[in-house]
Amino acid sequence: MRWALVKVCLAVTTMVVVAFAVPLGLVIREMARDRAFSNAEREAAAVAPALSITTDRDQLERVVASAGSDAGMAVHIPASGDAAAVDLGRRRAAADDIATVRRLGRASTSEVPGGSTLLQPVALSSGEIAVVEVYVPDAEVTNGLATAWAVLAGVGLALIVGSVAVADRLGVRMVRPAQRLVEGAHELGEGKLGARVPEEGPNELRLAAAAFNSMADQVVQLLANERELAADLSHRLRTPLTVLRLNAASLGDGPAAEQTRAAVAQLEREVDTIIRTARDAKPQTVAAGPGAGCDAAEVVRERMAFWSALAEDEGRKVRVAGVDRPVRIPVARADLAAALDALLGNVFRHTPEGTAFAVDVHNGEDAVIVLVSDAGPGISDPEAAMARGRGSGSAGSTGLGLDIVRRLAESTGGDVRIGSSVLGGTEVRIWIQLGGRAPERRGHRGAVRRRRPGKLVSTFNRPRSLP
Repeated sequence: MRWALVKVCLAVTTMVVVAFAVPLGLVIREMARDRAFSNAEREAAAVAPALSITTDRDQLERVVASAGSDAGMAVHIPASGDAAAVDLGRRRAAADDIATVRRLGRASTSEVPGGSTLLQPVALSSGEIAVVEVYVPDAEVTNGLATAWAVLAGVGLALIVGSVAVADRLGVRMVRPAQRLVEGAHELGEGKLGARVPEEGPNELRLAAAAFNSMADQVVQLLANERELAADLSHRLRTPLTVLRLNAASLGDGPAAEQTRAAVAQLEREVDTIIRTARDAKPQTVAAGPGAGCDAAEVVRERMAFWSALAEDEGRKVRVAGVDRPVRIPVARADLAAALDALLGNVFRHTPEGTAFAVDVHNGEDAVIVLVSDAGPGISDPEAAMARGRGSGSAGSTGLGLDIVRRLAESTGGDVRIGSSVLGGTEVRIWIQLGGRAPERRGHRGAVRRRRPGKLVSTFNRPRSLP
């Protein structure tokens, strides 16, 4: 489209320039010729008063010399009575042309070698007609004509170049929105759900861009709804399974109890497989927009109310801190609930009964930290655990819990770290970045940080330990 517009503009401008430049060039040539012959007429008119007074050769030679045209002027005076004919200067015109002018009494021009001559009749006092001949060379007729034509050609070329430049800019304004629309469609097709197209350019392209953006928003909304539903189903399924597994473990010995525990374990594996498959098939995560998110303190209180009942049955001490005030984070409510259930489910799954655990929420200026710690045996290889959380998997653990938590933190620009808790066991720190800013003065995402027991992981003030 861009080059087609340039070609059309080039053709139209060239035709317009040619249509005006050629006639204008001819007019300039005629003006140069008229200027040259007007000068010749003025020179001839300067001699006419002297001819009407005298025909003396010497006096006429002085008049012609004073006119400064003795080299290109000639005076032809016919014989009259006793006076002989007088010819001053070099005659270039043919005798027939001079006779015709004398007979008709009108000025005339004739072509001669190297130029033209102006033949001007002048009436003498004797009644005869003298003819003043003024030579006009070709160089004087074309004087300044080449410069005028060059200027005219330059102006025409500048007009053509300018029109091409303007057409190119107009073409860019038309083509660039179309290219951005194509690029946006490709990005959306590749799964980049944040792809949008600026609404600019001609009205038709603006309408197309607006329709594309509206379609992309609807796709994102639909996928977000599906994602929220999947997250909700995941924690709804895995949480009852954890309770069921713990209850099955208390059934004692016997074939029925073993079959129940085996069935629960198989069901849990199948659910983990379904969740993993659904999560792997999900498109690229879309960051929450302005105003989106949830109250982390409210979500923590709600989930801890559920897990506290099970903790009471197993004799576990529970502590919750930092949830007395609202803590807004740019994370969907269902995502945070799924992450908390995954971590707390790991506590019940991998620590003995009676092991205490705690959930702390620290609210900073640019980030919110959620700490899930326990007093269990700890994790012997935190790096391997984080590797399972990235999808490697290993025997005895699917890594789904840490994968859920990692994706939650990284969607905000934060990360997840595993270390030793002040309770003596494992501490999982979820760093949730506020405002979408990158974390400052910290290591790679998903890093593992080792420290000696009793040392604080966070720079925030830690709450008191469990009694």
